[in-house]
Amino acid sequence: MSTAEFSIIDEVESAIRLGSAEKGLETARRVTDLFLSSAGSFDNEQIALFDDVLERLIGTIELRAIADMGARIALAEISAQLAPIAQAPPSVIRRLANNDEIRIAGPVLQESARLDDGELVKIASSKGESHLLAVAGRWWLKEIVTDALLARRYPSVSRRLAANPGARVSGNGFAVIVGQADPELAVSVGVRVDLPSDLRRRLLRSATDTVRTRLLSRAPPHLFEEIQGAIAAVTVGVEREMSVVRDFEGAKRAIANLKATGQLTEATLLGFATQRRYEEAVAALAALSGSTIEVIRPLMQSLREDGLLVPCKAAQLSWETTAAVLESRFATGAMKPADIARAKNNYARMTSENARRTLRFWQVRAL
Repeated sequence: MSTAEFSIIDEVESAIRLGSAEKGLETARRVTDLFLSSAGSFDNEQIALFDDVLERLIGTIELRAIADMGARIALAEISAQLAPIAQAPPSVIRRLANNDEIRIAGPVLQESARLDDGELVKIASSKGESHLLAVAGRWWLKEIVTDALLARRYPSVSRRLAANPGARVSGNGFAVIVGQADPELAVSVGVRVDLPSDLRRRLLRSATDTVRTRLLSRAPPHLFEEIQGAIAAVTVGVEREMSVVRDFEGAKRAIANLKATGQLTEATLLGFATQRRYEEAVAALAALSGSTIEVIRPLMQSLREDGLLVPCKAAQLSWETTAAVLESRFATGAMKPADIARAKNNYARMTSENARRTLRFWQVRAL
């Protein structure tokens, strides 16, 4: 380190030894400025040195901050300066993030890349609503963090997560959000592409006509038809097979046996589909198209039929069998004639080669 840097470190030692609050604040600002001026060029050893001296200084300032607004402002400024720095001293960042004063903790909770998932979960489990709101606003959050945030059941946190496109939410997490949904939250979560279809339908069941209209007005183009179809299904009381918890292990074994004995044919799939034997139909279509249940099942769960046409065409199924597979998605009722006609036209235009290529791409993504 340079002579100037060593000089400031000597200053730190003096400020801590003398216990001068004013000197501590001044030195902390100078050390922070020095770090920020060359943060991108420091190696790990130099960062660790800054981490040590800054954390010691902040420890002395925190004692004063209990009764001194100026000290709290100084810590908030340091937090705001260090939050966007990828190489920020990690111990300092953790100390600031755990401060009970949200003006101090907020900047690093919202932005600092130095906070790992474990630290964020710890904060989500122990701090107050304002701290959780700051974490919920981070651009990128994994399910382990959002689960911890949602476990505290703050509606304000649910609203912020629902509106945050960079927050990944588990099925259990979405269930918490849907269970809390007021009109505004219902709209925010209802237009999320990653909301499981069964939860979207549950949300729509209890939604008012006003909320349903707002959902359609806010829906992105690729989600509009799915929400529109879900509203129609809820309105007429049609229940989808995908709402049921399914066990595919028995179906997989049965289809594997049929395939091994040469009995797995298009006619077999047609029989399963016509009888609304959902698990067997999914497993049979996966085997005939050379795909997997993990790829086929989401296509069967979608309220849109275009994705399901792909494995049907890859398996070179007739339109009669394909239509039966489309219908088997419903426990009762049938598709609208206009939807059937549109699907038939799309199926006729699709080539087996393109369908197989698309299906292979989906399989790679599903791994």
